[in-house]
Amino acid sequence: WKGGIPLTKEQLGKLIFSSERQMYATAKSILVNDEDCADAIQEAIVKAFSKIHTLRNDNYAKTWLIRILINECYTLLRKANRQLSLEDKNAIWERETGEKTDYSELYRAVNALKEELRLPVILYYVEDFNIREIAQILDLTEGAVQKRLARAREKLRADLRGREAFV
Repeated sequence: WKGGIPLTKEQLGKLIFSSERQMYATAKSILVNDEDCADAIQEAIVKAFSKIHTLRNDNYAKTWLIRILINECYTLLRKANRQLSLEDKNAIWERETGEKTDYSELYRAVNALKEELRLPVILYYVEDFNIREIAQILDLTEGAVQKRLARAREKLRADLRGREAFV
């Protein structure tokens, strides 16, 4: 998928297959249940194939695909108006893996962030996208992404310190 040659449907299929885990994790960070995640991923794949001609630079095919997925997730959310909290995800993780970890305070703090701060945090720290990729996915400048991450870290730091005072 390097440089200037249009992405073929076969290459897009390979990209989707290689991005399967990341697509699921991204959908799961926004949606409530696996069925909704599967629906959003399926819709994103259909849209990606039908809109492959709109990809201007094939070097950004993965971020383009994730952006389509995020849009589909938010479309589903708007329709259903529901969202899974990070705390609930922790409970599901414990149930599925048997591993007991208590990140509930951190999850609560992240979940309390405004969406404009929460989504970059999830994409950066959970999904391992870099600043440039997040900027492309969210249609922001790299500086704006860095600023949002810094604001989110500061807000999380203040929120978590504030909670410690009450423990």
